[in-house]
Amino acid sequence: MDSRVRRAALLSLAVAFVSGGCSDGPTALGGKIEGLPRPLDVSEQKVVDGNNRFGFDLLRELNAEDPDSNIFISPLSASMALGMTLNGAASTTYEAMRNTLGFEELSNEAINESYRNLIDLLVDLDPRVTFGLGNSIWYREGFPVEQDFLDTTREYFDAEVAALDFSDPASVDVINGWVEDKTRGKIKEIIAPPIDPMVIMFLINAIYFNGTWTYEFDPAETEQAPFHRPDGSTVPVMLMAQQTDLEYVVTEHYQAVDLPYGGEAYSMTVVLPHEGVRIDSLIAELDESSWGSLLDGARVTGIELHLPRFKLEYEKVLNDALKALGMETAFTGGAADFSRIAPGRELYISRVKQKTFVEVDEEGTEAAAVTVVETVVTSVPRPPVMRVDRPFVFAIRERYSGTIIFIGKIVDLPPA
Repeated sequence: MDSRVRRAALLSLAVAFVSGGCSDGPTALGGKIEGLPRPLDVSEQKVVDGNNRFGFDLLRELNAEDPDSNIFISPLSASMALGMTLNGAASTTYEAMRNTLGFEELSNEAINESYRNLIDLLVDLDPRVTFGLGNSIWYREGFPVEQDFLDTTREYFDAEVAALDFSDPASVDVINGWVEDKTRGKIKEIIAPPIDPMVIMFLINAIYFNGTWTYEFDPAETEQAPFHRPDGSTVPVMLMAQQTDLEYVVTEHYQAVDLPYGGEAYSMTVVLPHEGVRIDSLIAELDESSWGSLLDGARVTGIELHLPRFKLEYEKVLNDALKALGMETAFTGGAADFSRIAPGRELYISRVKQKTFVEVDEEGTEAAAVTVVETVVTSVPRPPVMRVDRPFVFAIRERYSGTIIFIGKIVDLPPA
């Protein structure tokens, strides 16, 4: 069994054992998921690692762009949408995209098969968590798209493929209707009319997540408290509270806790910098290695946790961040090579846009993401206290494969 899968399974078993003997904290309901249906193979693990590395890189770039703003992204959604697009890239464009996504040394076939298997592993893994994932390709009616490209995305990404008359305003409603359906109404629009006449294709990924905490917060314990902003001001928020056994780690720079959902296949990891440690410094140091150290250092601990109840919608064009990570060629008309989509046509990516939604309350978490790639043609002792009342980083992940589905930071919250 892969070491990451084995480690996650053992940690989860430890949580189940200790929590089962705890009579004072919240009670876990329902059955526990013991691990993935099977171990990940080498290529699949590389895709998971690449996705996570891509997520940390993307978070750092976006944080540099908007250091004083909330951020909430889905690395998996962006990776899936760009992964579909990768099947249409060739030459240096393909190499740049593959490297940016973290898939160096993997063949195109291995990448596709790993995406296919990852989709199968993540969906319906935990019956107490709703996890939905959809992919689609919408192309301009009459535009000569390579059939092999469309067939590949259908086979490996379960993509719905359709030709639409982009000059008809109704085509926008069709695409946005698909997005709204796949995100259970949380994201209603990803493109706006009219569609630019140079646009020939939209490649879209949508993710929906709804998980109930394994150990729910008691609403009676929620109280208003100040959340401390980076500038020193405060805003009143509703701070949830519970005392229970959770995987917890403290270092010289931060505290972190892992809150499982449902049968514990999914969890939210909250990382709180110590007072005096800037969240931007923490994000700058966050990578696959430091994340692995965080998870390896976590131990089941009785903890008094205070976590804000919050709701956030986020929208960002990812072009600049992706260019900074090495994908500039894909955005450059005349230089980009997407000949595997349409030979003889000069195509390039005009925009990669992501919209996300997350709501965290006493019962659990609901989250959604949509990424669109727009392609155009050119020419007992007292438990440790973790009071999340200042900027923090959080991620929603599948614990057994290690896949980070969402990651973000909170620096400000609306008044309660």
